[in-house]
Amino acid sequence: MFSSLRFRLWLSYALLIVTALGVVAMIVFVYLLRNPLLYRQTIERLRAAQRVVMERNNDQPLSVAAEQTSRAFNVRLVQYSADRQILFDSYAGKAPVLSFPEKRIALRNLPLLRDGSGTTWLYSIEILPDNTYLVAASPRPRISIGAIFKNDFLPLIFWGGLIALVLSLFVAFIFSGWIADPLQRVVLAARRMPLAEAKPVVMGGPHEVQELTRAFNSMVTRVQNSQRSQREFVANISHELKTPLTSIQGFAQAILDGTADTPDDRKQAAQVIYNESARMHRMVLDLLDLARLDAGTADISMMSVNIPALLNAVAEKFMPQSQKAGVEISVDSAVDLPLVFADGDRLSQVFTNLVDNALKFTSRSGAIQLHASVINGEMLVSVADTGIGIPIEAQAHIFDRFYQADSARKGGEKHGAGLGLAIVREIIQAHGGRISVRSRLGEGTTIEVFLPLNQNSKTTVARKK
Repeated sequence: MFSSLRFRLWLSYALLIVTALGVVAMIVFVYLLRNPLLYRQTIERLRAAQRVVMERNNDQPLSVAAEQTSRAFNVRLVQYSADRQILFDSYAGKAPVLSFPEKRIALRNLPLLRDGSGTTWLYSIEILPDNTYLVAASPRPRISIGAIFKNDFLPLIFWGGLIALVLSLFVAFIFSGWIADPLQRVVLAARRMPLAEAKPVVMGGPHEVQELTRAFNSMVTRVQNSQRSQREFVANISHELKTPLTSIQGFAQAILDGTADTPDDRKQAAQVIYNESARMHRMVLDLLDLARLDAGTADISMMSVNIPALLNAVAEKFMPQSQKAGVEISVDSAVDLPLVFADGDRLSQVFTNLVDNALKFTSRSGAIQLHASVINGEMLVSVADTGIGIPIEAQAHIFDRFYQADSARKGGEKHGAGLGLAIVREIIQAHGGRISVRSRLGEGTTIEVFLPLNQNSKTTVARKK
């Protein structure tokens, strides 16, 4: 408990509050020491006496009223002329003469003056209508520091300070909880992080703590997505390897136990084993490619690439397959396209994969068009087909690893392992580009690849072929 953040925050607040109250108490004590309650009460009595004299009946002489008031209030009343000479003194003959009060210093709190014997008097001065001065004075009370502390300071500070301290500590406790509780929830959630059921932390506290919580929740989401992706990867790779391994094991067993006893049967078994092992080999190579692209260690050799020439080479490579499938492949490029600084072999791999996919899902008499142009300072290369299209709910996932739009995973080798488009996306991202898909069921699919153009690309152009 004593090492918790909440306790430390509360203790910090408490120390600040106690320090502040201590400073206030010291200031109040100094003030009371210089101007105690008894002094203030005496000055109020002097002013009351002055008001009584000033509000007297006009028929009554000032000296008579002053004499009566002096006895009633037990104060000394002195009247000074305009030139500061004594006209009347209720203590005449009873106490040394009081000189006219000098101008008070601005920082001096108490109105004090001394008589001829050095006695200190508290006084109050008023100007009368006839421009004379009326001074009310009383000997300065003698009080001890202990009396000030006991009578003035202690009651004020004890009750006021105690209430302020309790309220301040309560508010400090609330504030410390406001800050520490969200952080504590983040700590508890972090300890549960390996668990798949770890939930986002409820946001609260000051803005900075909310920003931390928001960043933590984002991290939780990314980690959980990564864990889910890893689990799906293991499940998918297991599924993809299971089918060829089962075929290889089955036909190898047929050869071993003599079930394939004729040359044709053995040849067929060997052919299946060869085809399935080749399929596994391609899958392993794709996985290695993805791993290198993920780690940033893939071999990418950048050079100036003529995109129209590359697209024409890809189209020519698929000419036998397209003629057999009855699908027309065409290339359409804008005039004077700039060269792209990229890895030509990797881009050839990208568009070969995209055209291969388009051929698989385009029926006879369909068409595939490769188009290149410059839009908003980027090279846009699109591969459009008139095939069966992709469902809307599947379009956001077609670049995910092992994802196939046909959830029943029909098609076997024809549809592959679902790694091709994932590799395409990684290659494009490694070039600083992006890839997107537009598709409608029954109308076809268009894959758009955007590649950045470097400074030299703006002055170097490739003629359309």
